[in-house]
Amino acid sequence: MNNRNRGKNTGDDALFGSEKQISKLKLAVQDMQYLLTRGYAEKAASDLIGNRYRLKTRQIQVLRGASASEGQIHDRKKKQLKISDLKNKTVYLDGFNVLILLESLLSEAYIFEGVDGCFRDLSGVHGTYKRVNQTQRAIELVSAFFQKSQVQKLVWIFDRPVSNSGRIKQIVVDVAMENQLNWEAELEFSPDKFLAESSAIIISSDAWILDHCKEWFNLISYLIEEENLSVNLIQCYDE
Repeated sequence: MNNRNRGKNTGDDALFGSEKQISKLKLAVQDMQYLLTRGYAEKAASDLIGNRYRLKTRQIQVLRGASASEGQIHDRKKKQLKISDLKNKTVYLDGFNVLILLESLLSEAYIFEGVDGCFRDLSGVHGTYKRVNQTQRAIELVSAFFQKSQVQKLVWIFDRPVSNSGRIKQIVVDVAMENQLNWEAELEFSPDKFLAESSAIIISSDAWILDHCKEWFNLISYLIEEENLSVNLIQCYDE
């Protein structure tokens, strides 16, 4: 096993580790929600707010991920399912989105809760997926959810163009065979579009997918509570 993980970047503590920075981020998200609700484009709004609060690149990345218009929040909440709704259903899981987020969470990287109640991180695939120390544990957490929820079938969807997508697909298939889990894993050239257009229940924290899918489940929120996970969490809004 390698020694890689998805922990904090150098400088993240300076950007997110103080009450001053968190307060600034919350104000920025509040302003972003205001502009998005009034029809501003995301880039124009984040550029404006980033300049106002003098945000760094990674802070702007969090700002975009944590923000949504009032209409988006309402629509996402309306389509969100409870754990009891999943019994005997087929569920499609956004493979890299979920896996990398769980790996980051388990690596004690900063995790950000947005205004829609979804959790997001600052990691990305960047064309290549590399397995890390926390990958196996992340898959085990999905397995625990699968068994407790009594989902009938779980289908992992991975990005075919991403290097090593075939390898992680095989790892997931092997775990399923070893533990007799009714899982499938598929590679798609346009997984976001595939998931958004599917009539099945979706697991993802990707905003575009959540806006376009029929129904979705907030897996990360469920796992944090159900498995009592320790999370380096920043809530990007005030209650």
